[in-house]
Amino acid sequence: MSDGLGHAASGMLASMFQPLHASPDRAIGEHRHILVTGSRVIVRVEASGSARALADPEARAILGREPGDLILGRLGNVHYWASRLPDDQSELSFLDGHRVGDLRSLHGALSDEEWNIAGRATQMLEWQRDHQFCGRCGTANEAVLDTRALRCAADGTTVFPRLSPAVIVLIERSDGRCLLGRNRGWDVPMYSTLAGFVEPGETLEDTVRREVFEEVGVRVDGIRYFGSQPWPFPNSLMLGFVAEWVEGDIAVDGEEVIDAQWFGPADLPMIPPSMSIARKLIDDWLERQT
Repeated sequence: MSDGLGHAASGMLASMFQPLHASPDRAIGEHRHILVTGSRVIVRVEASGSARALADPEARAILGREPGDLILGRLGNVHYWASRLPDDQSELSFLDGHRVGDLRSLHGALSDEEWNIAGRATQMLEWQRDHQFCGRCGTANEAVLDTRALRCAADGTTVFPRLSPAVIVLIERSDGRCLLGRNRGWDVPMYSTLAGFVEPGETLEDTVRREVFEEVGVRVDGIRYFGSQPWPFPNSLMLGFVAEWVEGDIAVDGEEVIDAQWFGPADLPMIPPSMSIARKLIDDWLERQT
């Protein structure tokens, strides 16, 4: 990415993961498994403290059956599968050598690639569970070969995995300060870039302008694309932008955003962790201030 956004090129790395829709030959390559129970994922913990997806024998022992309900894709020579366990298996937290946790708690333990794959698994299994039956006639849906879709056996209604696009934007001012806001729902005194969902019929740029004005009362322009990030909480695609302040004083909406301020590099508050595109936007802005 040009336009002076240095971190977009280095921070938003291209994934080497190849999605698959048809099940591969189980005899070819290595196979690893993402097991999901409720909103939690089961992983293997190594002696170093790092975590990884489960090998065939491990997944089989935990499930008590053959693993691999859904093929996710391939990373190099490793095929990744997703399987769901009953949501009420609380005893899984005591599995020797394993860890059960939500995706946020597993960030940094899993590799970045496997963390993203685990996010795919939770999204896809939730989508399958929510669309077992046709929303029009109630007939059971069936998987469509060679594509990621479910189709009604009676009337042909086809549903695809749900994605909810949302913009996330860092607003900067010519005096070297950026605008960050604090969300009502956060338990910690953290400030972050502003974000909001795209409305039907909107361009992404219009969403940026609308969300910023609704949440903090300022006008922006000079909107530049930064990068994107899948965000499986539960099914968002975050589209990052940098925008320039044009006019207006901060006036928070008091509903979603309870405080917003202009910050410089020397007085930044608590900001989001490295897993998020919000942090990458802030880190990019910091780099450009030096």
